[in-house]
Amino acid sequence: MNVLGIETSCDECAAAVVKDGKTILSNVVATQIPFHAAYNGVVPEIASRMHTEWINGVVQEALDRASLKPADIDAVAAAAHPGLLGSLLVGVSFAKAFAWARDIPFIAVDHMLAHLYAPRLAYDDRPAHGADYPFLGLLVSGGHTIICRAGNFDDITVLGATIDDAVGEAFDKVSKHYGFGYPGGAVIDKLAKTGNMDAFRFPMPSLHKGEHRCDVSYSGLKTAVVNQLDLFRTGPKPANGDKPADIAASFQKTAVEILLRSLFRAVEDSKLDTIVAGGGVAANSYLRARLAERQDIRCIFPPLELCGDNGAMIAGLAYQRLARGETSPLTATASARVKSFKRTYPAPAPKLG
Repeated sequence: MNVLGIETSCDECAAAVVKDGKTILSNVVATQIPFHAAYNGVVPEIASRMHTEWINGVVQEALDRASLKPADIDAVAAAAHPGLLGSLLVGVSFAKAFAWARDIPFIAVDHMLAHLYAPRLAYDDRPAHGADYPFLGLLVSGGHTIICRAGNFDDITVLGATIDDAVGEAFDKVSKHYGFGYPGGAVIDKLAKTGNMDAFRFPMPSLHKGEHRCDVSYSGLKTAVVNQLDLFRTGPKPANGDKPADIAASFQKTAVEILLRSLFRAVEDSKLDTIVAGGGVAANSYLRARLAERQDIRCIFPPLELCGDNGAMIAGLAYQRLARGETSPLTATASARVKSFKRTYPAPAPKLG
């Protein structure tokens, strides 16, 4: 079964064709970074407009790379939540129209659950690296920071989440403040490679009691790096000023250690030793290196091109729902948020699925 997957939840206009929920036949991602770089962040109106202009061409390219025609597609799926509402609506509307015109099933997919499915996908020349259920999921992006227990592809229990800013959002805002560049995650990761990660000792949030044992917070770190840099310098201030690479490396170290502290608590509490990571921040080299140090934990990362938003993960997850006999009505629509993906303080651990 060939499933066409469409992803337009933020600023990546993406489409892919996946066979039988596993083999990627094509994976096209048209990035909008040049259109948002001047603003050091995604402008929702620009994003939705670019999706409208590009979606037809991106889907056609996905079909061409797979050597398929519209008649060869058995079902079509689109990311329906969470994300930027205007952007989501472009992909959902296109997918529903495609499904209606071809009289094939349409499936509305949860964007975050799709990220956890990404490591289960394979190319002809590269095998999949999926894990058996249950496992711990680590979903880290500009909009979400979630530590969860995955009992199945759509059976997710949130163990911890951010109570304020997402980790990727913190990267972007620190990068914007210091003029490092956009997108912040990739720029800081590259800059940090030549910096001293011990030049600053930034504070860790105090979230360790009861139900918040696995939660994270990034507002304090962001404030420290942006507004209180002098308070956390470990040595004398350089005569020529602080090196950008030192700021980047010290911030990145603390941001990742905040995440890992809660993740390792989840490992201890759940007794699960397999972690599946997804989302744009899963491409961070320091995060990958730190997790590789734990010999008692198996951590599975998708290929770098599947860490960010892509249509292949949408198509792959949709196939699993189709195999169970599930489809979405053409009246289904998009929604910007999903309840319980972001924690409030205090709040009980939610059940999703």
